[in-house]
Amino acid sequence: MTSLTNLRSFRFRSVDGPAFLAGLIIAVPVIATLIAGLVYGGGDVWVHIRDTLLTGYTLGTLGTLALTAIMTLAVAVPAAWLVTMYRFPGRGLFEWLLILPLAAPGYVLAYAYADLMGLMGPFQMAIREATGLSARDYWFPDMRSLPGLAFVLTCALYPYVYLTARSAFVSQSVCALEAARSLGASSARRFWQVALPAARPAIAAGLALTLMEAAADYGAAEYLGVPTLTFGIVRAWQSFGEPAAASRLALILVVIVIALILTERHTRGRAGSQQSSTRWRTVSRTKLPLGAGLAASAFCGLVFLVAFFLPVSRLIWLSLESHDQIAPIGQALINTLILAGSGAVLAFVLALTIALTARQSGLVAGFARLMASTGYAIPGAVLALGALLVMGQLGVTLTGAGAIVALAWVYASRFTTSGAEPMVAALGRAPASMGYAAESLGASPLRRAVSVDLPVALSGAMAGALILFVESLKELPATLMLRPFNWDTLSVRANAYASDERLAAAALPSLLITLAGLLPVILLSWRLSHSRPGDTQ
Repeated sequence: MTSLTNLRSFRFRSVDGPAFLAGLIIAVPVIATLIAGLVYGGGDVWVHIRDTLLTGYTLGTLGTLALTAIMTLAVAVPAAWLVTMYRFPGRGLFEWLLILPLAAPGYVLAYAYADLMGLMGPFQMAIREATGLSARDYWFPDMRSLPGLAFVLTCALYPYVYLTARSAFVSQSVCALEAARSLGASSARRFWQVALPAARPAIAAGLALTLMEAAADYGAAEYLGVPTLTFGIVRAWQSFGEPAAASRLALILVVIVIALILTERHTRGRAGSQQSSTRWRTVSRTKLPLGAGLAASAFCGLVFLVAFFLPVSRLIWLSLESHDQIAPIGQALINTLILAGSGAVLAFVLALTIALTARQSGLVAGFARLMASTGYAIPGAVLALGALLVMGQLGVTLTGAGAIVALAWVYASRFTTSGAEPMVAALGRAPASMGYAAESLGASPLRRAVSVDLPVALSGAMAGALILFVESLKELPATLMLRPFNWDTLSVRANAYASDERLAAAALPSLLITLAGLLPVILLSWRLSHSRPGDTQ
Protein backbone atom coordinates (compact mmCIF):
# COMPACT_ATOMS: atom_id res chain seq x y z
CA MET A 1 0.00 0.00 0.00
CA THR A 2 2.83 2.38 0.84
CA SER A 3 4.49 1.69 -2.51
CA LEU A 4 1.25 2.39 -4.37
CA THR A 5 0.83 5.64 -2.47
CA ASN A 6 4.39 6.67 -3.37
CA LEU A 7 3.78 5.89 -7.02
CA ARG A 8 0.54 7.92 -7.09
CA SER A 9 2.21 10.89 -5.42
CA PHE A 10 5.34 10.71 -7.58
CA ARG A 11 6.33 13.98 -9.27
CA PHE A 12 9.26 14.32 -11.65
CA ARG A 13 11.41 17.07 -10.14
CA SER A 14 14.12 19.14 -11.76
CA VAL A 15 16.86 17.07 -10.08
CA ASP A 16 15.35 13.76 -11.14
CA GLY A 17 16.34 14.02 -14.81
CA PRO A 18 20.14 14.00 -14.24
CA ALA A 19 19.80 11.33 -11.53
CA PHE A 20 17.74 9.07 -13.79
CA LEU A 21 20.23 9.53 -16.64
CA ALA A 22 23.15 8.70 -14.34
CA GLY A 23 21.45 5.52 -13.13
CA LEU A 24 20.61 4.53 -16.70
CA ILE A 25 24.19 5.03 -17.91
CA ILE A 26 25.43 2.74 -15.13
CA ALA A 27 22.73 0.10 -15.65
CA VAL A 28 22.82 -0.33 -19.44
CA PRO A 29 25.91 -2.63 -19.64
CA VAL A 30 24.43 -4.99 -17.06
CA ILE A 31 21.03 -5.04 -18.73
CA ALA A 32 22.56 -5.64 -22.17
CA THR A 33 24.58 -8.59 -20.89
CA LEU A 34 21.58 -10.17 -19.16
CA ILE A 35 19.41 -9.80 -22.27
CA ALA A 36 22.13 -11.27 -24.49
CA GLY A 37 22.61 -14.19 -22.12
CA LEU A 38 18.89 -14.96 -22.13
CA VAL A 39 18.13 -14.37 -25.79
CA TYR A 40 21.16 -15.45 -27.83
CA GLY A 41 22.21 -19.07 -28.00
CA GLY A 42 25.96 -18.82 -28.42
CA GLY A 43 26.11 -21.45 -31.16
CA ASP A 44 28.68 -24.24 -31.26
CA VAL A 45 31.04 -22.33 -28.98
CA TRP A 46 28.48 -22.34 -26.18
CA VAL A 47 27.78 -26.05 -26.71
CA HIS A 48 31.53 -26.73 -26.41
CA ILE A 49 31.84 -24.61 -23.27
CA ARG A 50 28.71 -26.12 -21.72
CA ASP A 51 29.75 -29.72 -22.34
CA THR A 52 33.47 -29.50 -21.53
CA LEU A 53 34.30 -26.38 -19.52
CA LEU A 54 31.25 -25.05 -17.67
CA THR A 55 31.45 -27.45 -14.74
CA GLY A 56 35.11 -26.61 -14.18
CA TYR A 57 34.46 -22.85 -14.41
CA THR A 58 31.56 -23.02 -11.96
CA LEU A 59 33.28 -25.30 -9.46
CA GLY A 60 36.45 -23.23 -9.70
CA THR A 61 34.52 -20.06 -8.87
CA LEU A 62 32.51 -21.60 -6.02
CA GLY A 63 35.57 -23.33 -4.57
CA THR A 64 37.60 -20.13 -4.70
CA LEU A 65 34.81 -18.20 -2.96
CA ALA A 66 34.42 -20.83 -0.23
CA LEU A 67 38.13 -21.07 0.58
CA THR A 68 38.59 -17.30 0.39
CA ALA A 69 35.70 -16.81 2.81
CA ILE A 70 37.16 -19.25 5.35
CA MET A 71 40.68 -17.82 5.16
CA THR A 72 39.46 -14.22 5.28
CA LEU A 73 37.32 -14.73 8.37
CA ALA A 74 40.15 -16.60 10.10
CA VAL A 75 42.53 -13.68 9.53
CA ALA A 76 40.47 -10.49 9.53
CA VAL A 77 38.10 -10.94 12.47
CA PRO A 78 40.74 -11.89 15.10
CA ALA A 79 43.00 -9.07 13.88
CA ALA A 80 40.16 -6.53 14.15
CA TRP A 81 39.24 -7.78 17.64
CA LEU A 82 42.81 -7.57 18.89
CA VAL A 83 43.56 -4.03 17.67
CA THR A 84 40.17 -2.78 18.91
CA MET A 85 39.95 -4.29 22.38
CA TYR A 86 43.52 -4.79 23.63
CA ARG A 87 46.78 -2.95 24.16
CA PHE A 88 49.93 -4.77 23.07
CA PRO A 89 53.29 -3.82 21.54
CA GLY A 90 52.81 -2.19 18.12
CA ARG A 91 49.01 -2.07 18.29
CA GLY A 92 48.75 1.49 16.94
CA LEU A 93 51.09 0.65 14.07
CA PHE A 94 49.31 -2.56 13.12
CA GLU A 95 45.97 -0.75 13.17
CA TRP A 96 46.82 0.94 9.87
CA LEU A 97 49.47 -1.44 8.51
CA LEU A 98 46.82 -4.16 8.23
CA ILE A 99 44.90 -2.00 5.74
CA LEU A 100 47.80 -1.65 3.28
CA PRO A 101 47.16 -4.89 1.31
CA LEU A 102 44.15 -3.13 -0.23
CA ALA A 103 46.65 -1.20 -2.34
CA ALA A 104 47.84 -4.28 -4.25
CA PRO A 105 45.49 -6.01 -6.72
CA GLY A 106 45.21 -9.77 -6.46
CA TYR A 107 47.03 -10.32 -9.74
CA VAL A 108 50.07 -8.38 -8.47
CA LEU A 109 50.28 -10.58 -5.37
CA ALA A 110 49.85 -13.65 -7.58
CA TYR A 111 52.89 -12.69 -9.66
CA ALA A 112 54.99 -12.13 -6.55
CA TYR A 113 53.97 -15.31 -4.75
CA ALA A 114 54.32 -17.49 -7.81
CA ASP A 115 57.95 -16.37 -7.94
CA LEU A 116 58.51 -16.58 -4.18
CA MET A 117 57.08 -20.07 -3.88
CA GLY A 118 58.18 -21.43 -7.25
CA LEU A 119 60.76 -24.10 -7.91
CA MET A 120 63.48 -21.51 -8.48
CA GLY A 121 62.16 -19.17 -5.81
CA PRO A 122 64.14 -18.25 -2.69
CA PHE A 123 62.21 -20.56 -0.33
CA GLN A 124 62.65 -23.77 -2.30
CA MET A 125 66.23 -22.95 -3.20
CA ALA A 126 67.01 -22.42 0.50
CA ILE A 127 65.46 -25.81 1.33
CA ARG A 128 67.52 -27.60 -1.31
CA GLU A 129 70.74 -25.85 -0.29
CA ALA A 130 70.17 -26.57 3.40
CA THR A 131 69.15 -30.22 3.02
CA GLY A 132 70.77 -31.37 -0.20
CA LEU A 133 67.41 -32.73 -1.37
CA SER A 134 66.15 -32.51 -4.93
CA ALA A 135 62.81 -30.96 -5.81
CA ARG A 136 61.18 -34.41 -6.00
CA ASP A 137 62.25 -35.36 -2.47
CA TYR A 138 60.02 -32.96 -0.51
CA TRP A 139 56.52 -31.49 -0.59
CA PHE A 140 55.99 -27.77 -1.02
CA PRO A 141 52.73 -25.81 -1.43
CA ASP A 142 51.77 -25.27 -5.07
CA MET A 143 50.64 -21.70 -5.72
CA ARG A 144 49.26 -22.64 -9.11
CA SER A 145 46.19 -24.26 -7.60
CA LEU A 146 42.78 -23.35 -6.24
CA PRO A 147 44.07 -23.07 -2.63
CA GLY A 148 46.91 -20.89 -3.95
CA LEU A 149 44.42 -18.58 -5.66
CA ALA A 150 42.28 -18.38 -2.51
CA PHE A 151 45.39 -17.57 -0.46
CA VAL A 152 46.38 -14.73 -2.80
CA LEU A 153 42.86 -13.28 -2.87
CA THR A 154 42.68 -13.49 0.92
CA CYS A 155 45.90 -11.49 1.19
CA ALA A 156 44.54 -8.83 -1.16
CA LEU A 157 40.96 -8.62 0.11
CA TYR A 158 40.86 -9.45 3.83
CA PRO A 159 41.05 -5.70 4.75
CA TYR A 160 37.40 -5.32 3.68
CA VAL A 161 36.33 -7.63 6.51
CA TYR A 162 38.99 -6.24 8.84
CA LEU A 163 37.66 -2.68 8.38
CA THR A 164 33.97 -3.54 8.79
CA ALA A 165 34.65 -5.80 11.78
CA ARG A 166 36.83 -3.18 13.46
CA SER A 167 34.16 -0.53 12.93
CA ALA A 168 31.52 -2.83 14.40
CA PHE A 169 33.62 -3.69 17.44
CA VAL A 170 34.34 -0.01 18.10
CA SER A 171 30.72 1.09 17.81
CA GLN A 172 28.98 -1.70 19.73
CA SER A 173 27.73 -1.23 23.24
CA VAL A 174 30.50 -1.00 25.82
CA CYS A 175 27.97 -1.74 28.54
CA ALA A 176 27.15 -5.15 27.08
CA LEU A 177 30.82 -6.14 27.17
CA GLU A 178 31.26 -4.77 30.69
CA ALA A 179 28.16 -6.62 31.87
CA ALA A 180 29.53 -9.87 30.47
CA ARG A 181 32.85 -9.22 32.19
CA SER A 182 31.14 -8.49 35.52
CA LEU A 183 29.35 -11.83 35.24
CA GLY A 184 32.71 -13.58 34.99
CA ALA A 185 32.78 -14.21 31.24
CA SER A 186 36.26 -14.83 29.90
CA SER A 187 37.69 -12.81 27.04
CA ALA A 188 37.02 -15.64 24.61
CA ARG A 189 33.44 -16.01 25.81
CA ARG A 190 32.79 -12.24 25.52
CA PHE A 191 34.05 -12.40 21.97
CA TRP A 192 31.99 -15.42 20.89
CA GLN A 193 28.76 -14.70 22.77
CA VAL A 194 28.55 -10.89 22.88
CA ALA A 195 30.81 -9.10 20.41
CA LEU A 196 30.68 -11.47 17.45
CA PRO A 197 26.86 -11.79 17.25
CA ALA A 198 26.50 -8.01 17.42
CA ALA A 199 29.13 -7.52 14.71
CA ARG A 200 27.84 -10.26 12.43
CA PRO A 201 25.91 -7.95 10.04
CA ALA A 202 28.96 -5.73 9.51
CA ILE A 203 31.24 -8.75 9.05
CA ALA A 204 28.77 -10.23 6.55
CA ALA A 205 28.78 -6.96 4.59
CA GLY A 206 32.58 -6.93 4.43
CA LEU A 207 32.69 -10.61 3.50
CA ALA A 208 30.13 -10.10 0.73
CA LEU A 209 32.27 -7.30 -0.71
CA THR A 210 35.36 -9.52 -0.46
CA LEU A 211 33.67 -12.38 -2.28
CA MET A 212 32.26 -10.12 -5.00
CA GLU A 213 35.78 -8.87 -5.65
CA ALA A 214 37.06 -12.46 -5.62
CA ALA A 215 34.38 -13.50 -8.12
CA ALA A 216 35.40 -10.58 -10.36
CA ASP A 217 39.10 -11.53 -10.35
CA TYR A 218 40.65 -12.48 -13.66
CA GLY A 219 44.37 -11.74 -13.49
CA ALA A 220 45.24 -13.93 -10.51
CA ALA A 221 43.06 -16.82 -11.67
CA GLU A 222 44.45 -16.70 -15.21
CA TYR A 223 48.07 -16.55 -14.05
CA LEU A 224 47.70 -19.31 -11.45
CA GLY A 225 45.82 -21.53 -13.90
CA VAL A 226 42.54 -21.84 -12.00
CA PRO A 227 39.45 -22.00 -14.26
CA THR A 228 36.78 -19.57 -13.08
CA LEU A 229 33.74 -17.99 -14.69
CA THR A 230 35.46 -14.62 -15.13
CA PHE A 231 38.39 -16.38 -16.80
CA GLY A 232 35.89 -18.18 -19.05
CA ILE A 233 34.13 -14.94 -20.02
CA VAL A 234 37.36 -13.28 -21.14
CA ARG A 235 38.49 -16.43 -22.94
CA ALA A 236 35.14 -16.84 -24.74
CA TRP A 237 35.54 -13.33 -26.12
CA GLN A 238 39.29 -13.26 -26.82
CA SER A 239 39.91 -16.85 -27.93
CA PHE A 240 36.57 -17.84 -29.45
CA GLY A 241 35.30 -14.40 -30.52
CA GLU A 242 31.80 -15.32 -29.38
CA PRO A 243 30.13 -12.65 -27.19
CA ALA A 244 26.86 -14.60 -26.98
CA ALA A 245 28.62 -17.56 -25.32
CA ALA A 246 30.43 -15.15 -23.00
CA SER A 247 27.03 -13.65 -22.11
CA ARG A 248 25.77 -17.07 -21.03
CA LEU A 249 28.74 -17.43 -18.69
CA ALA A 250 28.23 -13.88 -17.46
CA LEU A 251 24.62 -14.71 -16.63
CA ILE A 252 25.77 -17.52 -14.32
CA LEU A 253 28.29 -15.22 -12.66
CA VAL A 254 25.65 -12.52 -12.13
CA VAL A 255 23.40 -15.11 -10.45
CA ILE A 256 26.24 -15.96 -8.03
CA VAL A 257 26.85 -12.27 -7.30
CA ILE A 258 23.13 -11.63 -6.70
CA ALA A 259 23.06 -14.62 -4.34
CA LEU A 260 25.94 -13.07 -2.36
CA ILE A 261 24.11 -9.74 -2.15
CA LEU A 262 20.83 -11.33 -1.05
CA THR A 263 22.60 -13.49 1.55
CA GLU A 264 24.35 -10.42 2.99
CA ARG A 265 21.10 -8.43 3.15
CA HIS A 266 19.28 -11.35 4.75
CA THR A 267 21.99 -11.61 7.41
CA ARG A 268 21.92 -7.86 8.00
CA GLY A 269 18.14 -7.79 8.18
CA ARG A 270 17.80 -10.56 10.74
CA ALA A 271 20.66 -9.57 13.00
CA GLY A 272 20.92 -6.53 15.16
CA SER A 273 21.52 -5.36 18.67
CA GLN A 274 20.09 -2.74 20.93
CA GLN A 275 22.55 -0.08 21.88
CA SER A 276 22.45 1.72 25.19
CA SER A 277 22.75 5.43 25.70
CA THR A 278 26.45 4.96 26.49
CA ARG A 279 27.15 3.40 23.13
CA TRP A 280 29.85 5.91 22.23
CA ARG A 281 31.63 5.85 25.55
CA THR A 282 35.39 5.52 25.28
CA VAL A 283 36.55 1.99 24.55
CA SER A 284 38.77 0.95 27.43
CA ARG A 285 41.35 -1.39 25.97
CA THR A 286 42.68 -4.16 28.18
CA LYS A 287 46.45 -4.39 28.47
CA LEU A 288 47.54 -7.91 27.63
CA PRO A 289 50.17 -9.71 29.74
CA LEU A 290 53.62 -9.80 28.21
CA GLY A 291 53.29 -13.26 26.70
CA ALA A 292 49.81 -12.70 25.30
CA GLY A 293 50.81 -9.25 24.06
CA LEU A 294 53.80 -10.63 22.18
CA ALA A 295 51.58 -13.34 20.69
CA ALA A 296 49.09 -10.70 19.52
CA SER A 297 51.93 -8.68 17.99
CA ALA A 298 53.28 -11.79 16.31
CA PHE A 299 49.87 -12.62 14.82
CA CYS A 300 49.29 -9.13 13.43
CA GLY A 301 52.89 -8.92 12.24
CA LEU A 302 52.61 -12.26 10.47
CA VAL A 303 49.43 -11.15 8.69
CA PHE A 304 51.09 -7.95 7.45
CA LEU A 305 54.30 -9.79 6.54
CA VAL A 306 52.53 -12.42 4.46
CA ALA A 307 49.83 -10.24 2.90
CA PHE A 308 51.91 -7.20 1.94
CA PHE A 309 55.55 -6.98 2.97
CA LEU A 310 56.84 -10.23 1.47
CA PRO A 311 55.21 -9.95 -1.99
CA VAL A 312 55.94 -6.23 -2.38
CA SER A 313 59.53 -6.72 -1.21
CA ARG A 314 59.95 -9.51 -3.76
CA LEU A 315 58.75 -7.23 -6.56
CA ILE A 316 61.17 -4.52 -5.44
CA TRP A 317 64.00 -7.08 -5.32
CA LEU A 318 63.19 -8.29 -8.84
CA SER A 319 63.16 -4.72 -10.12
CA LEU A 320 66.53 -3.92 -8.55
CA GLU A 321 68.18 -7.25 -9.32
CA SER A 322 67.14 -7.34 -12.96
CA HIS A 323 66.95 -3.67 -13.82
CA ASP A 324 68.63 -4.32 -17.17
CA GLN A 325 65.73 -6.67 -18.11
CA ILE A 326 63.00 -4.15 -17.37
CA ALA A 327 61.17 -3.25 -20.56
CA PRO A 328 60.21 0.39 -21.19
CA ILE A 329 56.77 1.22 -19.85
CA GLY A 330 56.57 4.95 -20.58
CA GLN A 331 53.87 4.60 -23.22
CA ALA A 332 51.93 2.15 -21.04
CA LEU A 333 52.03 4.68 -18.23
CA ILE A 334 50.69 7.42 -20.51
CA ASN A 335 47.94 5.11 -21.81
CA THR A 336 47.03 4.21 -18.24
CA LEU A 337 46.73 7.85 -17.23
CA ILE A 338 44.53 8.60 -20.24
CA LEU A 339 42.18 5.65 -19.71
CA ALA A 340 42.00 5.87 -15.92
CA GLY A 341 41.61 9.65 -16.12
CA SER A 342 38.78 9.39 -18.66
CA GLY A 343 36.96 6.80 -16.59
CA ALA A 344 37.50 8.75 -13.37
CA VAL A 345 36.13 11.97 -14.90
CA LEU A 346 32.95 10.29 -16.15
CA ALA A 347 32.51 8.37 -12.90
CA PHE A 348 33.09 11.57 -10.91
CA VAL A 349 30.34 13.40 -12.80
CA LEU A 350 27.92 10.50 -12.28
CA ALA A 351 28.91 10.18 -8.61
CA LEU A 352 28.39 13.90 -8.01
CA THR A 353 24.99 13.75 -9.69
CA ILE A 354 23.92 10.80 -7.54
CA ALA A 355 25.29 12.35 -4.35
CA LEU A 356 23.42 15.61 -4.89
CA THR A 357 20.10 13.77 -5.18
CA ALA A 358 20.78 11.34 -2.33
CA ARG A 359 19.48 13.72 0.38
CA GLN A 360 16.30 14.46 -1.57
CA SER A 361 14.38 11.24 -1.11
CA GLY A 362 12.46 9.93 -4.09
CA LEU A 363 12.09 7.00 -6.44
CA VAL A 364 14.55 8.36 -9.00
CA ALA A 365 17.25 9.11 -6.41
CA GLY A 366 16.80 5.61 -4.98
CA PHE A 367 17.02 4.11 -8.47
CA ALA A 368 20.28 5.94 -9.19
CA ARG A 369 21.95 4.80 -5.96
CA LEU A 370 20.71 1.24 -6.46
CA MET A 371 22.16 1.11 -9.98
CA ALA A 372 25.48 2.50 -8.74
CA SER A 373 25.68 -0.18 -6.03
CA THR A 374 24.67 -2.89 -8.51
CA GLY A 375 27.33 -1.77 -10.99
CA TYR A 376 30.02 -2.09 -8.34
CA ALA A 377 28.85 -5.60 -7.52
CA ILE A 378 29.08 -6.78 -11.13
CA PRO A 379 32.53 -7.94 -12.37
CA GLY A 380 34.34 -5.76 -14.87
CA ALA A 381 34.36 -8.53 -17.48
CA VAL A 382 30.56 -8.65 -17.43
CA LEU A 383 30.25 -4.87 -17.79
CA ALA A 384 32.82 -4.88 -20.60
CA LEU A 385 30.79 -7.51 -22.39
CA GLY A 386 27.63 -5.42 -22.02
CA ALA A 387 29.36 -2.29 -23.33
CA LEU A 388 30.75 -4.32 -26.23
CA LEU A 389 27.26 -5.53 -27.20
CA VAL A 390 25.73 -2.06 -26.96
CA MET A 391 28.52 -0.40 -28.94
CA GLY A 392 28.20 -3.11 -31.57
CA GLN A 393 24.47 -2.47 -31.92
CA LEU A 394 25.16 1.25 -32.29
CA GLY A 395 27.74 0.56 -34.99
CA VAL A 396 30.64 2.00 -32.98
CA THR A 397 33.94 0.26 -33.66
CA LEU A 398 36.20 -0.42 -30.71
CA THR A 399 39.23 1.30 -32.16
CA GLY A 400 40.83 4.53 -31.03
CA ALA A 401 38.36 6.93 -29.45
CA GLY A 402 35.50 4.41 -29.55
CA ALA A 403 37.39 1.96 -27.35
CA ILE A 404 38.43 4.70 -24.93
CA VAL A 405 34.79 5.81 -24.62
CA ALA A 406 33.70 2.21 -24.03
CA LEU A 407 36.32 1.69 -21.33
CA ALA A 408 35.49 4.99 -19.61
CA TRP A 409 31.86 3.88 -19.61
CA VAL A 410 32.72 0.52 -18.04
CA TYR A 411 34.98 2.12 -15.43
CA ALA A 412 32.20 4.58 -14.55
CA SER A 413 29.57 1.84 -14.38
CA ARG A 414 31.75 -0.27 -12.09
CA PHE A 415 33.21 2.36 -9.76
CA THR A 416 30.76 5.29 -9.56
CA THR A 417 29.53 4.22 -6.14
CA SER A 418 33.13 4.36 -4.82
CA GLY A 419 33.18 8.06 -5.60
CA ALA A 420 29.59 8.76 -4.59
CA GLU A 421 29.85 7.40 -1.07
CA PRO A 422 32.50 9.90 0.22
CA MET A 423 30.34 12.72 -1.15
CA VAL A 424 27.17 11.31 0.39
CA ALA A 425 29.03 10.99 3.69
CA ALA A 426 30.11 14.65 3.46
CA LEU A 427 26.50 15.67 2.82
CA GLY A 428 25.36 13.55 5.75
CA ARG A 429 27.61 15.51 8.10
CA ALA A 430 26.11 18.85 7.01
CA PRO A 431 23.22 20.25 9.10
CA ALA A 432 19.83 19.49 7.57
CA SER A 433 18.80 23.04 8.48
CA MET A 434 20.86 24.33 5.53
CA GLY A 435 18.59 22.59 3.06
CA TYR A 436 15.45 23.53 4.96
CA ALA A 437 16.50 27.17 4.95
CA ALA A 438 17.02 27.08 1.19
CA GLU A 439 13.60 25.51 0.66
CA SER A 440 11.91 28.03 2.97
CA LEU A 441 13.37 30.80 0.79
CA GLY A 442 11.70 29.27 -2.25
CA ALA A 443 14.70 27.49 -3.77
CA SER A 444 13.81 24.72 -6.21
CA PRO A 445 15.31 21.25 -5.68
CA LEU A 446 17.77 21.90 -8.50
CA ARG A 447 18.84 25.28 -7.11
CA ARG A 448 19.21 23.79 -3.62
CA ALA A 449 21.38 21.01 -5.04
CA VAL A 450 23.65 23.46 -6.87
CA SER A 451 23.80 26.29 -4.31
CA VAL A 452 23.72 24.40 -1.00
CA ASP A 453 24.56 20.72 -1.46
CA LEU A 454 27.24 21.04 -4.16
CA PRO A 455 29.79 22.98 -2.05
CA VAL A 456 29.30 20.52 0.81
CA ALA A 457 29.62 17.46 -1.44
CA LEU A 458 32.84 18.78 -2.93
CA SER A 459 34.45 18.51 0.50
CA GLY A 460 34.40 14.73 -0.02
CA ALA A 461 35.26 15.01 -3.71
CA MET A 462 39.03 14.72 -3.36
CA ALA A 463 38.82 11.32 -1.69
CA GLY A 464 36.17 10.21 -4.17
CA ALA A 465 38.17 11.32 -7.22
CA LEU A 466 41.33 9.62 -5.96
CA ILE A 467 39.51 6.35 -5.31
CA LEU A 468 37.89 6.46 -8.76
CA PHE A 469 41.21 7.03 -10.50
CA VAL A 470 43.03 4.22 -8.68
CA GLU A 471 40.19 1.73 -9.12
CA SER A 472 40.13 2.46 -12.86
CA LEU A 473 43.91 2.12 -13.00
CA LYS A 474 43.83 -1.37 -11.42
CA GLU A 475 40.97 -2.82 -13.54
CA LEU A 476 42.31 -5.65 -15.72
CA PRO A 477 39.67 -7.85 -17.45
CA ALA A 478 37.62 -4.97 -18.87
CA THR A 479 40.79 -3.28 -20.12
CA LEU A 480 41.96 -6.49 -21.78
CA MET A 481 38.63 -6.92 -23.55
CA LEU A 482 38.01 -3.36 -24.76
CA ARG A 483 41.32 -1.51 -25.09
CA PRO A 484 42.35 -0.27 -28.55
CA PHE A 485 44.81 -2.41 -30.49
CA ASN A 486 48.39 -2.00 -29.20
CA TRP A 487 47.08 0.24 -26.42
CA ASP A 488 48.67 -1.38 -23.37
CA THR A 489 48.21 -0.08 -19.84
CA LEU A 490 50.30 -0.87 -16.77
CA SER A 491 47.92 -3.67 -15.76
CA VAL A 492 47.84 -5.13 -19.29
CA ARG A 493 51.62 -4.91 -19.64
CA ALA A 494 52.18 -6.55 -16.25
CA ASN A 495 49.75 -9.32 -17.19
CA ALA A 496 51.48 -9.90 -20.53
CA TYR A 497 54.97 -10.04 -19.01
CA ALA A 498 53.83 -12.36 -16.23
CA SER A 499 52.07 -14.66 -18.71
CA ASP A 500 55.37 -14.93 -20.59
CA GLU A 501 57.11 -15.71 -17.26
CA ARG A 502 59.04 -12.43 -17.48
CA LEU A 503 58.43 -11.55 -13.86
CA ALA A 504 61.36 -9.16 -13.69
CA ALA A 505 59.71 -7.11 -16.44
CA ALA A 506 56.30 -7.40 -14.76
CA ALA A 507 57.67 -6.17 -11.43
CA LEU A 508 57.93 -2.46 -12.23
CA PRO A 509 54.41 -1.91 -13.64
CA SER A 510 53.06 -4.01 -10.76
CA LEU A 511 54.89 -1.81 -8.25
CA LEU A 512 53.60 1.37 -9.90
CA ILE A 513 50.02 0.07 -9.65
CA THR A 514 50.55 -0.77 -5.96
CA LEU A 515 52.17 2.60 -5.28
CA ALA A 516 49.18 4.39 -6.80
CA GLY A 517 46.88 2.24 -4.68
CA LEU A 518 48.70 3.23 -1.51
CA LEU A 519 47.50 6.84 -1.75
CA PRO A 520 43.76 6.23 -1.18
CA VAL A 521 44.52 3.48 1.36
CA ILE A 522 46.65 5.84 3.45
CA LEU A 523 43.94 8.51 3.13
CA LEU A 524 41.34 5.99 4.27
CA SER A 525 43.47 4.96 7.24
CA TRP A 526 44.00 8.59 8.25
CA ARG A 527 40.29 9.35 8.08
CA LEU A 528 39.44 6.29 10.14
CA SER A 529 41.97 7.12 12.81
CA HIS A 530 40.60 10.69 13.12
CA SER A 531 36.89 9.96 12.94
CA ARG A 532 36.19 7.02 15.26
CA PRO A 533 34.10 7.83 18.30
CA GLY A 534 35.39 6.94 21.69
CA ASP A 535 38.83 5.77 20.70
CA THR A 536 41.90 5.92 22.85
CA GLN A 537 45.34 4.45 22.61
